[in-house]
Amino acid sequence: MSATSWFQDVPNIPFEGPGSDNPLAFTHYNADEVVAGQTMREHLRFAVCYWHSMRGTGADPFGVGCRNMPWSEADNDMQAAHQAMDAMFELVTKLGVPFWCFHDRDIAPERNDLSETNAKLDEMIDHAERLQESTGVRLLWGTACLFAHPRYMGGAGTSPSVDVFAHAAAQVKKAIEVTHRLGGAGYVFWGGREGYDTLLNTDMRRDGEHLARLMHLAVEHKQALGFEGQFYIEPKPCEPSTHQYDYDAQSCHAFLLKHDLVDHFKLNIEANHATLAGHTFHHELDYAAGHDLLGSIDANRGDPLLGWDTDQFPTDLQDATMAMLVVLQSGGLTTGGLNFDAKLRRQSTDPVDLFYAHIGGMDTFARALKISAQIMADGRLDELKRLRYASWDSALGRSIEDGTASMVDLEAHALKANVQAIDSGRQELIENILNGYF
Repeated sequence: MSATSWFQDVPNIPFEGPGSDNPLAFTHYNADEVVAGQTMREHLRFAVCYWHSMRGTGADPFGVGCRNMPWSEADNDMQAAHQAMDAMFELVTKLGVPFWCFHDRDIAPERNDLSETNAKLDEMIDHAERLQESTGVRLLWGTACLFAHPRYMGGAGTSPSVDVFAHAAAQVKKAIEVTHRLGGAGYVFWGGREGYDTLLNTDMRRDGEHLARLMHLAVEHKQALGFEGQFYIEPKPCEPSTHQYDYDAQSCHAFLLKHDLVDHFKLNIEANHATLAGHTFHHELDYAAGHDLLGSIDANRGDPLLGWDTDQFPTDLQDATMAMLVVLQSGGLTTGGLNFDAKLRRQSTDPVDLFYAHIGGMDTFARALKISAQIMADGRLDELKRLRYASWDSALGRSIEDGTASMVDLEAHALKANVQAIDSGRQELIENILNGYF
C-alpha cells in the first residue's frame, strides 16, 4: 500500500468483547470464533463496497456532496483514482474484512473513447492486483456501471438504441475480464435502468429478449475466458425507473426460467431493494434459498418512512437474524458474501465515520449469526413448523406430493373426512419464542 495513511488516527480494529466501550473495537465480531462449525470470517464473508465508501460524496437529490474525502483531492482524476484505491485497501485491512467489490467506473474514470477508458481501467486493475497481493484481501465480485452515463438513460441491455446495447456488451465484456484477472469469486448484473418510464414508448417483450441476449453473451464469454466465478442478478423494483424488470426474486426467477438462464445465475439479494418491492428482507432471502438461487447479499437497510433507496448500514438485529437463519439453513454462503452496499448518512462527514458504520454492521451480523445458530440448535421453531405441516407427512399427503393422487381420490377423502377446522398456527407463541432469543 501507499506510504500515505488516509486514516492515520485509526488503528487496526480489535475484538474487545461485549464489555468494551471503545467505538473503534468490535464487541461481537470475532473473526476466528467458531459458530456452527465455522469461523465467523468463513460464515459472514464480509466485503466493503467501493462505490459508497470511496466515491459516495453524501450528495442527494436536494444537495451537493458534503463528505470529507481527502483521497479525492488531487491534481488529476487518475491521481485521485490511485489515492482512492489506496484508501480503500487501508480501510478494508484495518477492519480485517476479507473481501472488497466494485463497479468498473468506481475505480477508473471514463474517457470519451472506449479504448482509452479501458486503458485507464487496466492501469487501476494493475494497482488493485498489487494491493490484493500485499494485503491478502480478495475480490468478492465485480460489475459494470451501466446506469450512470447519459447513454444509458433508456437502459443498457434494454436500450432502444442498438449502438448503446453494443457499448454495454463491450463494457460487460471488459468488466468480466478484469474481475477474472483479479480472481473475483463472482460477477453481478444490476439492471439500474433496465426498465421503463412509460409504457407508451416501450416494448416490454422485446426489452426482455434483448436483456436475455446480453446475459447469454456474457455466459458465452465467461466460458470462453475460463472464468469460474458465479454470475448473479440483483433484484430491484424501481427507482430510478418507474418499473424495473428485475423487480424481485420471484420475477428474476421467472426471467431466468423463460430465457434458459437459470443454470448460470444465482441472486444477489439486497435488504433495501426487498422493502422497496413491498417485501421483507427475510422473504426475498427465503424465496431465493427455497429455489436454490441464493448466492450473495447486499447487507444494508432502508428507512420505512422514505420510499427510496436510502442504503443505510444494517443495525436491525432481528432483520439480520432472520437473514442469517436463512443462510445457515440453506447451507451457508460459498462464492457470495455479505457486502456493505451502504452509505454514510449525509451528516456523517468524517473519514472515521466509515469505521463506525462498518463496525456497527459487522457486529450486528455477528450477533445475528450467534442467535440464528442458537435458534437452529434449540429446534423449537423448526418443530412448530413441522407440526403445522404434519398432515402432509401422511399417506395422503405423500400421494399428492408425488403426483399419484387423483381428483377422484381427493374427493373420496374429502367426503369421508368432512374437515371443518384445522389446528392453530400458534403465531403469537412463535413470535414470543423468537423474542426470547434476543
